[in-house]
Amino acid sequence: MTTHDFRNFNQTLPLLDYTMPALFIGHGSPMNGIEDNDFSQRWKGLAKEIPVPTAVIVVSAHWFTRGTHITAMDHPETIHDFGGFPKELFSVQYPAPGSPSLAEETASMVHTATIDLAHDWGLDHGTWTVLRHMYPEAKIPVLQLSIDYTKAPQYHYDLAKELIALRKKGVLIIGSGNMVHNLRLMSWEMIKSELGYDWANEMNSTFKTLIVNKEHGRLIQYEKLGKEAMMAIPTPEHYLPLIYSLALQGKNDDVSFFNDKAVGGSLTMTSVKIGN
Repeated sequence: MTTHDFRNFNQTLPLLDYTMPALFIGHGSPMNGIEDNDFSQRWKGLAKEIPVPTAVIVVSAHWFTRGTHITAMDHPETIHDFGGFPKELFSVQYPAPGSPSLAEETASMVHTATIDLAHDWGLDHGTWTVLRHMYPEAKIPVLQLSIDYTKAPQYHYDLAKELIALRKKGVLIIGSGNMVHNLRLMSWEMIKSELGYDWANEMNSTFKTLIVNKEHGRLIQYEKLGKEAMMAIPTPEHYLPLIYSLALQGKNDDVSFFNDKAVGGSLTMTSVKIGN
């Protein structure tokens, strides 16, 4: 695809006769990007179950910014935004193309906020550790949408609502984070047990029930769900991608869960598929 084609993305990409699913993916440890485990195997299988996307937009927990930004370069770099992991992980490259035209189109769709075009980011591990399993050939355009840390959850929900039309153009929108994410309380002894602390299991179950019942308002106001919720979400960056994904749910969209497991006691990999 040429630069001219990218700039005419909106004119050349037709509306489809189906609606692309939306996803929330618990991405967990960066090591999932190179490990062949239950989580990465499910990501591979998921890609075979849904239509091949025309492009992918990821809302990653690891791009937390002042203001809302979207990557708008032709060739986003692979960002290794972590430390203390094996050299093998740092050597991974995910050379997916970008799409400046889709970035412009996405920004133009949103009226509740201003989305700035960014050229100084790329694809962080919330994106490439998942996508290299789903789409290993790295030929599908990939963009990231940042999370404005100055805004309340309702802002993020309202912004994402304005992106629903992209699902009719075959764009796969993924929120990438973790529903329950408290690294301070993580138990390294529980890493391989797939067990969660009682409070983590309770909140994971509560979140799933609210998702199934489409009680988005209660999920947006998660601080009112009690002290267990605040233990599950001590900081919001890994939870807010879920809010983006839920906002994309249409009234006839069912939800299903996958990778519904705990890691290290205080983190859950529970993921959501919205739509068929």
